[in-house]
Order: sequence, then structure tokens, then C-alpha cells
Amino acid sequence: MAPIGIIAGTGFYSLPALQGCTARRVSTPYGDALLTSGSWNGVAIEFVTRHGADHSIPPSKVNYRANISALKELGVEKVIAVNVVGGVDPTLVAGDLSLVDDFIDFTSGRESTFFDGVQLGGVQHVDVTDAYDVQIRRALSEAAAHAGIPLRERGVYAGFNGPRFETPAEIRLAALAGATVVGMTGCPEVTLAKEAGLRYASIALIVNPAAGVSDQPITMEEINASLAAASQKVITIIDGAIGAI
Repeated sequence: MAPIGIIAGTGFYSLPALQGCTARRVSTPYGDALLTSGSWNGVAIEFVTRHGADHSIPPSKVNYRANISALKELGVEKVIAVNVVGGVDPTLVAGDLSLVDDFIDFTSGRESTFFDGVQLGGVQHVDVTDAYDVQIRRALSEAAAHAGIPLRERGVYAGFNGPRFETPAEIRLAALAGATVVGMTGCPEVTLAKEAGLRYASIALIVNPAAGVSDQPITMEEINASLAAASQKVITIIDGAIGAI
């Protein structure tokens, strides 16, 4: 059975449920990627923590192409991504969870494609109408329901460069475009996974209202508190889903 890839960021620097962990550096045409291999409920896992174990890599410097390429080289066919986000939809509060089914990419300056005319046979155009895999999303949804954890079935992810938080005007723009959550690492990760032929789904953990949605400033203290309170819900959902996936 092919291993499952798990990619996570802020607050998810290790997976306590992962057994027999081995950290390894994988060389790719796009640079090296650091992955941790292990098993979870008997399922082989390849885990990537985007920012590094010490959170030293800012969102715009994550080597998304190397990470996705390394997962592909290791035989991964399906990926669960965890994205820590702000809530653009005012009905989303800290601690809520949402699956993502669409995205808007406001990032710039990132290496955002494998088909850059240098690698993989030149320029190709990929349909991203269904960038987030329906079957993986269904498995995550069913695992959440079984565990009694509320999980929104749909969401639109707005990607910005960071590491600064967005301005209220940027959030209003994202909201006008239909975004429900905002983050800094979902793009171009999702499109690179699509280009590589990986089936990819994202579970978004809301840790704060986005800029201007609340009249309170965004603080790392608030975000860390939300992560501490809600990250186990994400782990519980993945724990229940990986067998089905």
C-alpha cells in the first residue's frame, strides 16, 4: 500500500501518533526536502512540517516544489494537508474546523509550478476545478462525524504571502471573492500537488478572526492558545480517517 503524505505547518512540528519515526533528507530536482517516515495505525506515513521543526522557514521561503516532489518520489499518492488559518467568514471562530474545496491565490514571487519550461517536458496547463480530492474530504468528514467533532464541509482558502498578517482591506477583498479562510501556505502547495498527480485535501483549523473581522488585534498569544486548545481535534480526525483513505 502506498504511504499517505501529511503536510502541516504552525503548531504541528511532530506527530505523536507516528511510530518508528525516521527523519530523512530527500534530494529532488528542486532542492532537498526533510521528511519523517513512520506508521500510524499500521499505515505508512510520510510527514512534512512546512516551517521546519524549529519554525525557522517563513511561508514564502517554504520549498513547496521540493516537498511535493519528495512525496511523489517516495510513492505517496494521497496527501492530507493541515492549514492553520484566520477566519474570513465571521461565523467561523477560533477552534472551528473547515474542509477546503476551492482557493484564491494572492501570493506572489513563489515558485508555483513544475511546468516552468525547464523540468517535466515544458509548459503544461492543468485543470484545478477539483483541486481538493472529494474522496479524501469525505473520509475526513466521516471521521469527524464519528468522533462528534463539528467540521464544515466546504471552504474557500485565500492564500497570502506572509509572514505579516493581512490588512483589513485585503481581507475585505478576499471576502468579496468568496474566501472563508485565509492563510499563508496553502498556495502553491495545492496546485503543485495537482500537477504532480497527487490526490490532496486540506483541513483548515481556524485560530483567529482575520484582520478587520473582529475589532481585536491579532496576537501570537491568541493563536498559540487556539492551537493548544484545538489541535487535538485535527489529530483525532486524521486518526479516524487514514484507514479509510
